[in-house]
Amino acid sequence: MTREEHRKQVICSCIAMQEQIANVAKQEMDSAQQQSNDYGANIDRYDSYRTKMMRNRDMYARQYSNALARIRTLQDLQRKPPFDTVEHGACVVTDRQRFFLSIGAGKFPVGNEVWFAISAQTPIYMAVKGLRVGDTFVINGQSQTVKEIF
Repeated sequence: MTREEHRKQVICSCIAMQEQIANVAKQEMDSAQQQSNDYGANIDRYDSYRTKMMRNRDMYARQYSNALARIRTLQDLQRKPPFDTVEHGACVVTDRQRFFLSIGAGKFPVGNEVWFAISAQTPIYMAVKGLRVGDTFVINGQSQTVKEIF
């Protein structure tokens, strides 16, 4: 598999994970709205049950919106070519872990590999930014060497 194909596979797996999150949030948001509709008209201004349902709906709406924004970010990164140095959008393989420098989404599978989607605000991102293949960095007292960047 070429570097570009491998990178595309990583991005597609991350997008699929975000799409799943968006779908669950949308279902929960719709469910909360339906429960509110089924409950009937407001009984009074201080109806705590309806307020709770509306807060749930709003919470899931925010999660849904955030997931869609992450998907758009990942789709934009898909258009960038493979990288030679570590920067936003790069896939980085070290002797210990695999990182996708994109959004803060945590651990996700790509085939039989485990990857970590990390955002630009993390200490790991700051430690690896600008590095090249063969460079070493230390995070949490552990030394890691960059093996691949794509």
